[in-house]
Amino acid sequence: MRESAAERHERLLELVRERGSARVSDLAALLGVSPVTARRDVELLAGEGRLDRVHGSVSWPGRRPPAATGAPSATGGGHGPVLGLLAPSSTYYFAEVIRGAHEAAARAGSRLILRISDYRPEEDPMRTEGLLAAGAEGLLIAPGWRAPGDPAAYGEWITGLPVPAVLLERRAAPGSALDGMDRVASDHGHGALLAVRHLMDLGHGAPLLVARADSPTALAVRSGYADALAALGVRAPRDVIDSVPAEQRPEEFDAAVRALHQAVVSGTASAALVHNDVDAIQMVQRLAELGVRVPDDLALIAYDDEVAALADIPLTAVAPPKREVGREATRLLVERLTDRQRADEPRRHLSLLPRLRVRDSCGARRASGGAAGAGPDRTDTDNSF
Repeated sequence: MRESAAERHERLLELVRERGSARVSDLAALLGVSPVTARRDVELLAGEGRLDRVHGSVSWPGRRPPAATGAPSATGGGHGPVLGLLAPSSTYYFAEVIRGAHEAAARAGSRLILRISDYRPEEDPMRTEGLLAAGAEGLLIAPGWRAPGDPAAYGEWITGLPVPAVLLERRAAPGSALDGMDRVASDHGHGALLAVRHLMDLGHGAPLLVARADSPTALAVRSGYADALAALGVRAPRDVIDSVPAEQRPEEFDAAVRALHQAVVSGTASAALVHNDVDAIQMVQRLAELGVRVPDDLALIAYDDEVAALADIPLTAVAPPKREVGREATRLLVERLTDRQRADEPRRHLSLLPRLRVRDSCGARRASGGAAGAGPDRTDTDNSF
């Protein structure tokens, strides 16, 4: 059976852990992979804070190869506190959150340790125990919640942590114990309002929402969409169209595409907000096969802005400040750990505002006389209302 990348990464980490440090070329030989593959693996693991990388060698965080003595560590590794980060994923949305946290930790001279829950909230406590066992003095916690009831079912343990913690890109129910914690999160309600208002400013009626319901971000976009329509005094043209991952549930995804197609051809709606980028790109492709063109027949905005700019028709997208969320949460945690006066201050809830990056799929460039695909993205300001 072919070894997965995750299994290879674990083997690589074990080799470095046993040796303290190793040359990338030696790791390639020990793993039985090409030097290019080994280099890519090392870059990924170093970017996640799981290895230090200096001049062709790698070392276990906190150790450096002799030749690198005196050189700055790729992960900080100074005299700051050791920080633990629990994330549901290290790819797509959370890759940028992790990158921001890593950057802020490095600036503070701190080591960042990462554990991934793979969206299994029942495993979050065990993963966090691993962070504490590895020496984490403070924690950044992004639970692997998916369903609306998950915070209540899988959240109480967070309030009993023995070290300072910041809730990361997650919100708690008002009045709950979790709501009394420090947290830093994107304001997805603001992001949904930016999209709805932009489409209506272009002359469309209230846009449709096509969205998943399998993550806190998706649920927040749904809630924000309803609030945006209420704030603008309009009604949804029809119920939210439920989306699902096309590769996992192709028949249900196709049903969502056909529901959107029907809404367009029937005149029910001429604009839509779609969560997330991947679904939006695939929907644009399928709609074209069914005779609906973006933006001619349907103005479309995606939510997340991970890969939206890479679509055949670059997608206008709401961009949550993912990297900034990681940075600000880390700064807050370091303050709690290193400044006794701040440790006694009231808890803080920090909401960072998404931005709207205007490209081709909403038709704004065409309406303003700009050539499709020409020039850089235009970013709407965050405080325009």
